[in-house]
Amino acid sequence: MPFEAAPEASDEDLLMHYAAGDAHAARVLTARLAPGVYRCAVRMLGDAAEAEDVTQDAMLRLWRQAPNWEHGRAQPSTWLYRVASNLCLDRLRRKTTQPWPEGFDPASQAPSTQDRMEQAERVTALKQALGALPERQRQAVILRHIEGLTNPEVAAVMELSVEAVESLTTRGRRGLKGLLAGARDKLGFGDG
Repeated sequence: MPFEAAPEASDEDLLMHYAAGDAHAARVLTARLAPGVYRCAVRMLGDAAEAEDVTQDAMLRLWRQAPNWEHGRAQPSTWLYRVASNLCLDRLRRKTTQPWPEGFDPASQAPSTQDRMEQAERVTALKQALGALPERQRQAVILRHIEGLTNPEVAAVMELSVEAVESLTTRGRRGLKGLLAGARDKLGFGDG
C-alpha cells in the first residue's frame, strides 16, 4: 500500500515515493517543479502554449524515469530543467521565425495602465535583446538570472562546467547591456 509523502519532503524523496506508487507525491512534486519549468520555457520559447507542451513533456519524462532514479546522482529539479531546456532548444532550432513572436506580452501585475505600459516596453525590449543573443548565452542568462538557478545548477542543466556557465552568463549580460544601451534610462533598467 502506498504511503503519502509529506509536502516538506525533498524532491528526490517525492520522486522515490511516486516510483513506489504514491500519487500524492507526484502531485506535490508537480506543484513544486512545474511552475518554474513553465516560466523558463515561456521565456525561452516566447509562446505559452508551447511552454505548456514542453512542461508537460518534461514532467512525463521525469515520471517515466522515476522507477530507475539513482538516489543521490542528480536533483530532480536540475534533471527536469535540463530536459525542458533541451526540449526548448530543439523547438527553437526547428523554428524559422523569431523565438519570441510579435505581440507576446506576459501578464503584468502592475497596478496602473501607465505602469503596465512601461513594464510592457521593458519586457519587449528585454525579450528582443534576449532573442538577439546566441542560444547558449540566452539559455544561461535565463536560467541563472531570470529563473534564479545557481551556477552549478545551470552547469548541470546545460551539461557544462561552472566556468563555462560563468563565461556564457558574463558574455550574455555584456551582450544585453550593449543591446539595451540606447534605451536603458527610458526603460528604467538603470546601471545594472
